[in-house]
Amino acid sequence: MKFLLTGRTGQVGSALEPALAPLGEVRAFDRQGLDLLDAQSVREAIAAAGPDVIVNAAAYTAVDSAERERERAFAVNGQAVAELARQAKSIDALLIHFSTDFVYDGGKRAPYVESDAPAPLNVYGQSKLAGDRAIAASGCRHFIFRTSWVYGPSGRNFLRAILAAAATKPELRVVDDQHGAPTSSGAIAAAVAQVLANPGHSRQASGVYHLSAAGETTWHGFAAAILQGRGLTTPLAAIRSDEYPTAARRPKYSVLDNAKLGAAFGVALPDWRHGLAAVLAAIR
Repeated sequence: MKFLLTGRTGQVGSALEPALAPLGEVRAFDRQGLDLLDAQSVREAIAAAGPDVIVNAAAYTAVDSAERERERAFAVNGQAVAELARQAKSIDALLIHFSTDFVYDGGKRAPYVESDAPAPLNVYGQSKLAGDRAIAASGCRHFIFRTSWVYGPSGRNFLRAILAAAATKPELRVVDDQHGAPTSSGAIAAAVAQVLANPGHSRQASGVYHLSAAGETTWHGFAAAILQGRGLTTPLAAIRSDEYPTAARRPKYSVLDNAKLGAAFGVALPDWRHGLAAVLAAIR
């Protein structure tokens, strides 16, 4: 297979490039190599690469900043994705795209399934949903993998923020009323590679598939596990969301049900604690 990968320096993209390499030729681009906001550049890159699979790991992910940068968030997460979908359709390539648990409003108290109606609470979630809908409307062959609480050994993410704060602050205060499943970039990349390595993937229906780590916790529980995993004893206090105001509202519950992924592809991600242990080992 021939792959065109966007977002090669991002959390998911940097894990995907080596994961996809055993499956075929990978042409990977960062923001400097391929400007997704330049439609002509996108068309030329896809025409030159002639990919069987386009993997879009690029995204605007600054959840709070999106509240004041709505136009840019929708340009990257919506309009650029629509162009990728149009080009995938034109050459009959499979488009793989990553969405988010933040398309849900958190009103459930049971894991979300793919048929649950999206109702994003913030601009980031709205912009990601716009991309999801543009892909579906394009008619291209696609797998939209909706994941949650993504982190990895590099880049800006919750794990690295907690480690940095633990080294400089006398106490950490983390919200304990938002529930989700921390999912490592490495686990995401391994799952996608497993999907594509199975010849049967081409027979699966286009659509949304939830792809997140098993189990669930809160941000406070995640922080506690990070500290414990590094043997850190920085005091950690549990607080409510209203004690830590942010520009963007977050869903109180965004655990994803991954049964559809398992039924379609035979893929199941391990418990979130397993992914955390692997990431902590990678950054020691």
